[in-house]
Amino acid sequence: MKRIVVKVGSNVLTKANGKLDITRMSAIVDQIVWLREHDYEVILVSSGSMASGRDELKIDHKLDSVSQRQLFSALGQVKLVGLYYDLFREYGVHIGQVLTMKESFSTRGEYLNQRACMNVMLENGVLPVVNENDTTSVTELMFTDNDELAGLVASMMAADTLVILTNVDGIYNGNPADRNTRVIPMVNYDRDLSEYIQTSKSNFGRGGMITKVNIARKVADEGIKVIIANGKTDNILPDLVEKSQATMHTEFRPNPNPTTQVKKWIAHSESFAKGVVHINDKACKALESDKATSLLLVGVTAIDGDFEEGDIINVEDPSGKTIAIGRSGYSADDARKSIGAHDIKPLIHYDYLYME
Repeated sequence: MKRIVVKVGSNVLTKANGKLDITRMSAIVDQIVWLREHDYEVILVSSGSMASGRDELKIDHKLDSVSQRQLFSALGQVKLVGLYYDLFREYGVHIGQVLTMKESFSTRGEYLNQRACMNVMLENGVLPVVNENDTTSVTELMFTDNDELAGLVASMMAADTLVILTNVDGIYNGNPADRNTRVIPMVNYDRDLSEYIQTSKSNFGRGGMITKVNIARKVADEGIKVIIANGKTDNILPDLVEKSQATMHTEFRPNPNPTTQVKKWIAHSESFAKGVVHINDKACKALESDKATSLLLVGVTAIDGDFEEGDIINVEDPSGKTIAIGRSGYSADDARKSIGAHDIKPLIHYDYLYME
């Protein structure tokens, strides 16, 4: 059985006036049920709680952006999941709600707890419906948007495929408004597409195409196929499975030699870092070589931050660029005392080091 994560964006689930599009939502549910009937385990990452809540309550006084987000998300999440419950129940499919925060991915223990929760749901035929807990995620530790959350979930759950459904047909090779512009059908996981990306964001979501492409490349690098397609196209999910070549989309080819599961977690952990390690040129060359190399304290020039053994730390080259992320083998204080030392255990062992 193949495992697929389907992310549905706000612009797929809302009409032009910002109200929830129940007809489109129902069509997405029909297609997910089709996938389940064709031997796919499906995890749904769904936006739309803000749009649901905004349509539910009219307020006669001004609220700041955080208060609006908390209020409308709290209202909307109930409505959104209730609608999914009713739509999936028509097919006898049980759903389970998973509300999470970026911080819940920051420690290995919480990460594994979330994975165990979703695994037991899937093992018992329950469809996980995942969203960010917007009522409490109101700090800089919010997800960029649900694309980032979907990427983390796909990586954590060792999915075969991540499908990001948005309101465009894929990545265009120019301005979509130009007549000669075409969708790029297939790219390698390591291809730089920045020259093609429009910087505009959607009307109802937080993220734009740059976010989608960055997440897609990172997830594909971890050995997972990523597809960006138009969620408003009729029958898009079955067509991607059965008539892939004839269906408009952009596919990111997965890395044939993906990293380990632990490194997959570390790969998404840059924003959780508790400290920064600065290294010299010699250490940079060693880490960037083809050999499996740990980061030794002899190559460290300075350490910023206050972290404990096991915390995530970023590694910067002499120019200040982050070149790696890893799990520290020392506390910050102990590491500082041993800067430049030879013949002691690595600051970051190769097994817990992810090169950017």
